[in-house]
Amino acid sequence: MNKWEENKSLKPFNTFGFEAKARYFATPDSTEGIEETLETCRKNSIPVFILGGGSNVVFSKDFDGLVLCPRTDRISISRKCMESRTLVVSAGVVWDDFVRYTVENNLMGVENLSGIPGTVGAAPVQNIGAYGMEAKDSIYALFGIMIDDGQPFFMENRDCKFTYRSSIFKNELKWKAIITRVAFKLAKGRRFKIEREDLQEELRKYGTINLSSIRQSILNLRAAKLPDPGELGNAGSFFKNPVVEQAEADRLLELFPSMPVYSASTFDDKVKLSAGWMIENCSLKGYRENNIGVYDRQALVLVNYGGGTANELILFSRMVQDRVFEKFGVKIEPEVDIV
Repeated sequence: MNKWEENKSLKPFNTFGFEAKARYFATPDSTEGIEETLETCRKNSIPVFILGGGSNVVFSKDFDGLVLCPRTDRISISRKCMESRTLVVSAGVVWDDFVRYTVENNLMGVENLSGIPGTVGAAPVQNIGAYGMEAKDSIYALFGIMIDDGQPFFMENRDCKFTYRSSIFKNELKWKAIITRVAFKLAKGRRFKIEREDLQEELRKYGTINLSSIRQSILNLRAAKLPDPGELGNAGSFFKNPVVEQAEADRLLELFPSMPVYSASTFDDKVKLSAGWMIENCSLKGYRENNIGVYDRQALVLVNYGGGTANELILFSRMVQDRVFEKFGVKIEPEVDIV
């Protein structure tokens, strides 16, 4: 059996830096190790929580079970074509290490997702996205194990029910499956996604547009508006941008003509609003209560200034949601999982 640790502090394993303990903690470095760990949990009726990089989770209490943190770290090429490559990537690979690998090998498809914290195995769960690109755009298929019975599974992209910041793994299969490997189909070419004005402006500094300059531009933009979790506890964007009917957006635009509205390609006849803009227009940008606050450079980000607790964060986030709803009549929902 893989070595298990007991009464393990989870503070180093969540980017908010909140204190919580796991009854058991394991970091298997192979698929066989994951299978063995899950089998032991089933035999002993031990609940399991799958933890990636801890960048999208809030532990509101101790976990009376096993926290399984995969440390598998392999990237392999499974198929080569004239215009594309299919890579199979282990769940434990750090997401940005994978993005850097693709850029260095001139493979296009995830470069706009540079700098996002977390692991490859966690990326499909939330369908991470940034700068007009989402993980689903390049995911070909994935492999995993069902937690309850240990059965392996293979799932193609269309079976994952990807939507904006969601997938089958945040709904029907939440807490029921672990992703062990993800297959990405990446292109060899120059069809870049650089429509965002701020990205185009940053790219002008480099004089040429290629995967390297796009990646560096996005890293620069993220560093300018998002706090380093090592210095200020946070989970990046805390809230999802709400998706509403066009009629609802038109109503709001009559009241707030400067409100940003974006197309929402994942949803038919709907548009996406800016949660950050709404929070800022509730005069909450930079607002702080005790140890928890809204980041002063990006209103989508909630931060732990040090010494804060998960319960403080939860109460603060509800206050933000209430203020936005009172002013705009729109519900904003957290991106993060609260455990």
